[in-house]
Amino acid sequence: MRRLAVVVVLALACAGAAAQMKIGHINSETIMQTLPEAIDAQKSIDALVAGWEADLQKMQADWKKKFDEFDKRKLILTDQVRADQERELRELDQSITDFRNKKFGQNGELFQKQGEIMKPVQNKMFHVLEEVAKDDGYDYIFDRSGEILVLYANDKYDLTQRVLQRMQTFGK
Repeated sequence: MRRLAVVVVLALACAGAAAQMKIGHINSETIMQTLPEAIDAQKSIDALVAGWEADLQKMQADWKKKFDEFDKRKLILTDQVRADQERELRELDQSITDFRNKKFGQNGELFQKQGEIMKPVQNKMFHVLEEVAKDDGYDYIFDRSGEILVLYANDKYDLTQRVLQRMQTFGK
């Protein structure tokens, strides 16, 4: 809904100049799902993830096995042995959490590998997009696969410097 509102506002704002402006859109998701390099890159990412998930499942199974053994015997253990095993279980649990965060966390290896592996494919797509935009005279190209993104904009419509200049003199 928000996306539609943005498109409507853009359309109304550009109504007078629309006859002179050429606007296009792409679906980058479709491109990435079709492009052989992107498919290969995604397969290598999926293989990494599968390996990490297998390691994580093994760690969790080991923890569960040790916990079940501890749970069965905890009543006959001495206080010292019970405390040692509880500490060992906490440490194993912490190592599982650390592994999960290291691999799948916000700045984890998955995030870094996705950037590293997909970056060349994305750069190629943006380069080709820019060529198509310039060759065919497009002023703006949007990506409609997710949130509305401007992937290409003709520099003659860039108001950044004008806004900055006006902001510096605003209220003086």
